[in-house]
Amino acid sequence: MAAPITEIVKQQPAEEEITRQKLEELEKLVADHKDAFENLIRLIDDFNDIGALEAANAMILAKNDILKIVLEQLSREQVVNLINMLLGTAGVFMKADHDLIIHLMNGVSSGFDEGKQFIGSEEKVTLFGLLKSLSDPDVNRAVGFAISFLKGMGKALQEPVPKKEDVDHETLANI
Repeated sequence: MAAPITEIVKQQPAEEEITRQKLEELEKLVADHKDAFENLIRLIDDFNDIGALEAANAMILAKNDILKIVLEQLSREQVVNLINMLLGTAGVFMKADHDLIIHLMNGVSSGFDEGKQFIGSEEKVTLFGLLKSLSDPDVNRAVGFAISFLKGMGKALQEPVPKKEDVDHETLANI
């Protein structure tokens, strides 16, 4: 009678067998996606022809120097001021009614179209024509909006301009 099996040994494929299996899988993948691989090779070749691969490689090698330059440029006073202005402007738009902003932008676009037509004409604006145009409901609506806008802006401008050190940057960030 045979001796009982007391130990199970899991068969491990040899390194050469694993490599052969991986190569077969890769070969099948390339065959299944031949067109995509050909396009990818052409794209890489085009990038190489224009020097983009060499430039990308150089950028990777110089990443620390590039990062240092970018950070130096971003910390310049003019750039910081620009970023603060963009954040402030974004904050104003975020507080405004979205539908109203869209409505106003559509009105501005329509106004540009009308203005473009006027520029192409030989028509002159006279004082009497200007006064007469106020009776046009569209013109009157726009002038009324502009006057109300200017009034609100004037009220806001009556308050003193805050100094840089008085600006609460945390509040700006949370707008």
